[in-house]
Amino acid sequence: MEPISRRYRDRIVRMMGVSRGQTIVSDKNVHQPGNPDILPYIDSIIAENLLPGSGIRGMENLEELLAAAKDGEACLLLLEHYSNFDLPVFHYLLRQSGAGGPAFADALLAIAGIKLNETNPVVLAFTEAYSRLVIYPSRSIEIIQRNLKDPKEMLAEVMRSTTVNLASMRALLELKKQGNIILVFPSGTRYRPWDPSSKKGVREIASYVKSFSRMCLVAVNGNILRLNSEEGGGMEDDLVCEDRVVYTAGSVIDCASFREHVKRVHHFREDKKQAMVDEIMAQLERLHDTAEKDRLAR
Repeated sequence: MEPISRRYRDRIVRMMGVSRGQTIVSDKNVHQPGNPDILPYIDSIIAENLLPGSGIRGMENLEELLAAAKDGEACLLLLEHYSNFDLPVFHYLLRQSGAGGPAFADALLAIAGIKLNETNPVVLAFTEAYSRLVIYPSRSIEIIQRNLKDPKEMLAEVMRSTTVNLASMRALLELKKQGNIILVFPSGTRYRPWDPSSKKGVREIASYVKSFSRMCLVAVNGNILRLNSEEGGGMEDDLVCEDRVVYTAGSVIDCASFREHVKRVHHFREDKKQAMVDEIMAQLERLHDTAEKDRLAR
């Protein structure tokens, strides 16, 4: 295995050549449609590393969710998060699957953290291929508060985070009614085996569940772009490798019924929002474990 920025350097340079380079996020550009000129480059990297047997299980559940979205319902897709390629590979496999796969890929709108735009032009070139609604995650705000020494700079950045998030929430109110499938990673970050807290769902996910009518959970098994703990930890340092990658979509869930279920089962929990997110993560874990046994048996 070697870093993706080394193995595919020439391809990445060409990607950056067609990138829009929209690095700075403000309240004016939180909705960022995907750049189709970049997709062929990423698709070719994925195609070279996916092993036979890769694919999407439960496609009928995704088609049901898409039909609900096209009928005007607010629909949420919650994916496990192991890799910076979780969305790219999912998007690629949807477009390769036939039936309703390409339409589902076109409807995907990912909630993305601001650092994917502003940290590194290489990361932005990969990120830009897919339609996104950019937010300023609470974890990023906490990092800023720790790192910025100048109170004026810190205040300015906190104000910017508020402005960006208000714009994103206003945009989301409209976009979720327009046939889009809103994709969110409930852990908010990639799972790092040496840090168990990275698999804990973020409390903010409860607000999404409350404001959507249908949702679907998707387990991710397999990974062609793995964390490189020996380097800086950025996407450009991630290690590319061959693997069989399988996505498993669970049944479509009525969000109101799910919230009532959590209230009954976790009535003793003081933090009802975290209880809801913990239940989502538990269900994803069960879906993942079942799919992994099947994947290894094939």
